[in-house]
Amino acid sequence: MLPTDKFMSLDSSSKSQPGGSRKTRIISATAIFLAVCAFGAAGVAPMAPDASDLPVTSITEELNVPSLSEQIAQLQSDSQSYLREERVRPGDTLATLLSRLGVNDDAATSFIKSDKLAYNVLQLKAGRRVQAETNKDGQLHRLMTTLSDNNGQLLRNIVIARNGDGFTAKESPAALERRVEMHSGEIRSSLFAATDAAQIPDSVASQIVDMFSTNIDFASDLRKGDRFNVVYETFWQNGEFVRAGRVLAGEFVNNNNRYQSVWFDEPENKQGGGYYSFDGKSLKKAFLKSPLEFSRVSSGFSMRQHPISGQWRRHEGVDFAAPTGTPIRASGDGVVDFVGAQTGYGNVVVLKHWNNYSTAYAHMSRFAAGLRKGAKVNQGEVIGYVGSTGWSTGPHLHYEFRVNNQPRDPMSIDVPNAQPLVGADLQRFREVASEMSHRFALLNPTEKQDKDIGPKLASK
Repeated sequence: MLPTDKFMSLDSSSKSQPGGSRKTRIISATAIFLAVCAFGAAGVAPMAPDASDLPVTSITEELNVPSLSEQIAQLQSDSQSYLREERVRPGDTLATLLSRLGVNDDAATSFIKSDKLAYNVLQLKAGRRVQAETNKDGQLHRLMTTLSDNNGQLLRNIVIARNGDGFTAKESPAALERRVEMHSGEIRSSLFAATDAAQIPDSVASQIVDMFSTNIDFASDLRKGDRFNVVYETFWQNGEFVRAGRVLAGEFVNNNNRYQSVWFDEPENKQGGGYYSFDGKSLKKAFLKSPLEFSRVSSGFSMRQHPISGQWRRHEGVDFAAPTGTPIRASGDGVVDFVGAQTGYGNVVVLKHWNNYSTAYAHMSRFAAGLRKGAKVNQGEVIGYVGSTGWSTGPHLHYEFRVNNQPRDPMSIDVPNAQPLVGADLQRFREVASEMSHRFALLNPTEKQDKDIGPKLASK
């Protein structure tokens, strides 16, 4: 350390030097003051205590540790359950299926074979999933699976469970999860080859054909490079695909023509809804060509000699020959204007449709149950059955198509599309169409809209 007197002597010497100034003396004095303060602070700063000098306290507590042998014995005494899952294979028998599931229980096998509900397990299709819960010896606790009808509909869960010394079988409706999927594809050879490559179910591919068949002949019109987008619903249970549902929207580009359609739910429509173009126009034809599904024309819309009176006069309808009892379908959506008997026509139904269209169905053997004047009917709905009432020489349907009450030939008239959406329905439809347009854009994010490709209406 530098003694204070040495600082003082330095200060004195600076004063005695002939070149010393007042400024120099002030700076020197300040330096001396700061140095003194620093040394003083170092001298009075406390020192940290040594850790070895701190007091140490020991705390001891006894813990009760469970006996390991007791835990093992407890686990061994508890009954253990084993859950296995298998899928039905082609050619499976009940014995082979239960064997793979680890079931070794003669009582369970006998119950499944004898109980009417449990016996359905033997009717399972290949690929169906089955779960079994057993003990370590293979005795069955529970067996669970899902049943469906021949069309894959009406899903039911079936549970076979041990109840004391016996078993019970119960079924309940399956709780399905609905999902919306969207896929795109490109034609290389055929539509079904393209849908297989895009992992689209065949039932969806069939709907695509039905949706665009009036615009595209899928046997001859397809071109390599044609492409399509489809949005459809699927149904799942416990993470397992069950079936595909309805196509919600479709888009097909064929030979530089773009066809689009969107499904729209209509609560008042007995078919649940219909397909529309993106501007809200129905893609369904307003009238069927024939009210009978299978028939032949026995007399057309022309002048003829009446088979009973023998007089020549115009036949104002078309006769469809068919066996008695053949179902007669409403050719379009409408309201029943008349139902009953009329001279010559026999049992007849007259329907009023939109835009001054009406249709008549004569010579019926009987009417559909519950049909009455003022009732609403949908296209394709059965309204009666073929007969030979009135002035008829044999079973057939006399069908008339009228515009402003004037008869027209239903086989040659240019049938219009069904009535377009209006009002609140149109507003609701636009929201649905907007969502589907967005989905199509997601399917083709880099697609450039070719000016030569214009949207077309996919008509039904």
